[in-house]
Amino acid sequence: MQIMKSMAAKARLLTITLAFFALMAGGAQGATKMPPFTLPSVKDGTMVKAAAYQGQAMLINFFATWCPPCRKEIPSLILLQKEFGPKGFTVIGISTDQGGASLVDKFAQKMEINYPVLLSDSDAPAAFGGILGIPTSFLVNKEGNVVKRYDGYVDHQTLVNDLNAILK
Repeated sequence: MQIMKSMAAKARLLTITLAFFALMAGGAQGATKMPPFTLPSVKDGTMVKAAAYQGQAMLINFFATWCPPCRKEIPSLILLQKEFGPKGFTVIGISTDQGGASLVDKFAQKMEINYPVLLSDSDAPAAFGGILGIPTSFLVNKEGNVVKRYDGYVDHQTLVNDLNAILK
């Protein structure tokens, strides 16, 4: 009897562990409401509310100017904004840089970023369930639900496929 209880406990632990890793990978994540946020634009300091994008699909991208995978991903995000922007979609970059808005704005201009870039506060990453590394992105459907989480660099075609699926 004791052996069966021990095996059942191990099975539960394995199930919990697998569920945790599936959630971290974004594979088993169900739709949850995007957390509200109000963050300053790096361009002019204007406070930008998530609610201003209500009814649009979004890709919320946490990044930093010094991060090589983030820098590699930005050209793809620029293309997504150009292609899907007219279809009710926007990328929102949220910089985790500590160097201030001016540094990030200069970087955004140099990279010719065509989507809003905001400066993160300490609450934004936690509101999205925690950011373990960057880049980390969240795909939000037009109903305001986070439908996918991407930890790390994401190739362009994956994002295109996922956007086509939610913009139908």
